[in-house]
Amino acid sequence: MTRRTGSADLPLHGGRVPPWLAARMAALGAVICQAIIHHYGRDEFLRRLSHPFWFQSFGAVMGMDWHSSGITTSVIGALKRGLGPLSHELGLHVCGGRGNQSRRTPAELTALGERIGFDGEALTRTSRLVAKVDSAAVQDGFDLYLHGFIVADDGKWTVVQQGMNGERRQARRYHWHSEGLDSFVEEPHAAIDGPEQGEIINLTDRRAAPSRSAQLDLLAGLGPDRIVSELARLEDPPAQGFLPHLIMPAHHDVRAKDVVLRRLHGTLAAAADRGPADFAELLLVPGVGARTVESLAMVAEVVHGAPCRFSDPARFSLAHGGKDRHPYPVPLRVYDETISVLKSAVHKARLGREEELAALKRLDDQARQLETFASGPSFDAHVARERDRSPDYDGRSVFGWEANLRGAKDRSA
Repeated sequence: MTRRTGSADLPLHGGRVPPWLAARMAALGAVICQAIIHHYGRDEFLRRLSHPFWFQSFGAVMGMDWHSSGITTSVIGALKRGLGPLSHELGLHVCGGRGNQSRRTPAELTALGERIGFDGEALTRTSRLVAKVDSAAVQDGFDLYLHGFIVADDGKWTVVQQGMNGERRQARRYHWHSEGLDSFVEEPHAAIDGPEQGEIINLTDRRAAPSRSAQLDLLAGLGPDRIVSELARLEDPPAQGFLPHLIMPAHHDVRAKDVVLRRLHGTLAAAADRGPADFAELLLVPGVGARTVESLAMVAEVVHGAPCRFSDPARFSLAHGGKDRHPYPVPLRVYDETISVLKSAVHKARLGREEELAALKRLDDQARQLETFASGPSFDAHVARERDRSPDYDGRSVFGWEANLRGAKDRSA
């Protein structure tokens, strides 16, 4: 039986992902997916997508706003674009999306079923039931606007969908996973992410089974007048049980309190220690190699890390910054080098040469070993250093190239 794994506050955040970042997110998302499947299998990748903490970290390491609901839309979109050309090779397909795309999910699943051979009609019914449960059976004040259905050739799937509460400027993300799913109406979620709103009506809770049965009895045996009188006699429902809760704050900037500093120091120390040993050729690239190894260490954690490692998604935004300059502009040279190294490692691994992927695994292993005693700069000092070096790394944000912005500021001074 699947279970909820937690919840999180997700503030709504406007704006669009610029094309220069969207293309890179698709490329990096696809190659991370390939690395996970190579090491751990397709089922494990579906399992990761159903984990809300990992999902948020996955979006942050790709340069998306680390705290916001926009990660859901951008990650599903990036995977749909990036995995599309690889669907035959990986046996993995991303259907649905936001708005009109979500409504095309049944047609996409039916077409896939006819082409691949799984029961498309059954999965179409699953898609509709999942949406109905989160829009009707769980009445929490959030209207669904995104539905992503990720399905494998063997029919296993993960669903990520999101609802919006416009009044509160908040979103809630729901995660589903087919593994061990026995019932669509009794505790089917792998996780629910979203802001605490007090008591909600959740008819999928196991404790609501008598309520579901009583509702059917009421509909079958009573008229509208009797139903109204029965409603008047109802007492307030018992409070929901507490779940692990990931709080995504409203502030857009990344602050020291949002990051587990010992983990950051472990990553930086591992990159400095293992980088020269394992990435000698990469480090010959002037001015970018050592910094790229730091990003690769964070990507390696997304590939190999245990669930407990993703309690601070903000830390993963330190790999490639953010499109809105938080914590700093996206270092495009570093980002492109990261994609290049990962693509090379995955390609060689498919040919039986595991050296580069093994080097990434050693980065992650050593980071965990070093974090208990490694020291390093303060969070603010690290961010200040990255911002200072941003023009050297072709730093870019939605506001423009960092070198141009800094030059304009200097000329106006």
